[in-house]
Amino acid sequence: MRAILLLLTVVCAGAITSIASAADEHRVPANVQLIDRFQGAIEPGHSYEATVQMAGGGKFRLQLFPDVAPNHVANFVSLAQKKFYDGTTFHRVLEGFMAQGGDPTGTGMGGPGYTIPAEFSTLKHERGTVSMARTMDPNSAGSQFFICFAPQPRLDGQYTIFGRVVEGMEVVDKIKRRDPEMNPPDPGDAIQTVTIQDHPPTGGPSSSTPSPKKKSSPSK
Repeated sequence: MRAILLLLTVVCAGAITSIASAADEHRVPANVQLIDRFQGAIEPGHSYEATVQMAGGGKFRLQLFPDVAPNHVANFVSLAQKKFYDGTTFHRVLEGFMAQGGDPTGTGMGGPGYTIPAEFSTLKHERGTVSMARTMDPNSAGSQFFICFAPQPRLDGQYTIFGRVVEGMEVVDKIKRRDPEMNPPDPGDAIQTVTIQDHPPTGGPSSSTPSPKKKSSPSK
């Protein structure tokens, strides 16, 4: 039986804060290598952003974290460049919890045909955090991701965080609420395009790592 990628049930609480911690605390070891299928998708030392254009208007921008979750970032970049996400809906959007998308079938059961080993970190699931959905198997992430509407501390250390919303969170807030368990569910808001911005290094520290402060799948 195929497993629906959902996130753990959480209680929404806490102040809305920025993702912040010492950069070195979150960096993966230097010897971590990209999975073969992702070789060439991202370049060492580069920082990456993604602009998500919604089909109904509005867009938001993501900062990706290749220093924290290199394989998940490479996977997202690769899929976006192949237009995998174009036309997909946010199929599971729960008030005060998260917006989940990235499933080409729109059912919560689809994916790219492969899975990725977990890259858990000490980053927190806070408002605007972008993380990967998975089944009960920690190493089962594929293409589905979710964006937190509010802090979700119960997810920390259990799902791979690979980015955050840095612009247009008000657009994310307006994504149509949709519970796939309803029969029939309301149509979901669709992604029109995901465009990747590749920023070569400028000589300073990588901007892809959160800077210091100065499934189971989501089911509610």
